[in-house]
Amino acid sequence: MSARAQTVRLSPAQHRMLAGFARQRGLSEYAMLARVVDTGLAALVQGAGSAIDTREMVSELASVGTRIVEVERMLDRTLFTACAAYCYARSAASGARKSDEVLTQEIHAAYDRQRRLAQEHRS
Repeated sequence: MSARAQTVRLSPAQHRMLAGFARQRGLSEYAMLARVVDTGLAALVQGAGSAIDTREMVSELASVGTRIVEVERMLDRTLFTACAAYCYARSAASGARKSDEVLTQEIHAAYDRQRRLAQEHRS
């Protein structure tokens, strides 16, 4: 089967959008237009948008939210462990014989400092 040439008229806004997408992907505008047509036709054939189940989307978002909470907990534990390792290694390297109480205070101070720095960078 041979390809057929078609003429497509784009509004200035559509052309700017197409050109922008083409630049982002390192394609010619013509190649990007072919992709847009392929994707659009596939969406029409599959009925994109008409069969979206809102409950399924909400369920997936809740699942992602739960996983993010788990990842945050794991990262928090990892940060605390890294702070503890740093404080113990620094104490051992300096040759100072610090008590566990002193090291625990240093660990918590390092942990709190890192959490505060992370909060500042988020803002």
